[in-house]
Amino acid sequence: MSEVGAVSGDAATSVVIVDDDPLVRSALTLMLGGQPDLRVVGEAADGRAGLAVARELRPDVVLMDIRMPHLDGVTATQELHRDPDPPRVIVLTTFDADDHVVAALGAGAEGFLLKDTPPAEIVAAIRAVAAGDPMLSPSVTRTLIDRVRAGGVDDRAAVARERLDRLTDRERDVALCVGRGLSNAEIASELYLSVPTVKAHVSRLFEKLEVTNRVQIAICTHDAGLV
Repeated sequence: MSEVGAVSGDAATSVVIVDDDPLVRSALTLMLGGQPDLRVVGEAADGRAGLAVARELRPDVVLMDIRMPHLDGVTATQELHRDPDPPRVIVLTTFDADDHVVAALGAGAEGFLLKDTPPAEIVAAIRAVAAGDPMLSPSVTRTLIDRVRAGGVDDRAAVARERLDRLTDRERDVALCVGRGLSNAEIASELYLSVPTVKAHVSRLFEKLEVTNRVQIAICTHDAGLV
C-alpha cells in the first residue's frame, strides 16, 4: 500500500489505483499525471489495501482491478459502497466475458473498462464517471447486459416492469434516456429540462428502482424490454 499524495482542495478529480500489477499501476499513474484535471492520490496492490487507502484518502474515483490477492475487486467495491458517500468505482478487467464483472454491477461499480482501452478513453471514462455518468467499454456493454439477463429472463422482466411502474411519467422518460446511455446534459436537452432537474430525477430513480448507479437503471429498462 502506498500513498502518492494527499487530496487537496483544488478542483482536480482525485483518483486511487488498485491493481496487483505494479506495471499497470505505474502506467496509469504516468498517464493520468499528464492531465491537469486528474490527480492520482494513492495506490494499492490488493483489494484489502485498496479499501484502506480509499477510506483514508476519500478519492473521487477508484480504478479497481478484479482479480487480486487478499480481497478481490468485486468484494472491495461492495465494501466501499457500504460506506457513506463512497467513491465512484471503475472496474478494470482483462476479459469482457469475465463473470466477476457482472457481479461488480451489483456491487455498485459505475464504469467497466478493458485494460487495453486506449489511454484517451480511460481519461474520458474517469471524467465521465466523476461527473456521474456511467462508462462502459463497447465490447463490455453487450456482454454485461446479455449475461445479466441470461438467467431468469421472465422473472427479471416482471420485476423490472413492476419497478418502472412506480415512476411518474417524467421519471420514466429520464429512466429510458439513462437506459440509452445519455448523459445528464443530453437528457436535459432532449426533455427540455435543466441539468439540476435531471440530477434530481436520477436521484429519485435510485430510490424507486432500488438501484445504486446509472448502469443498474439501464439494465432495468433493458430487462423491461423498453430499450
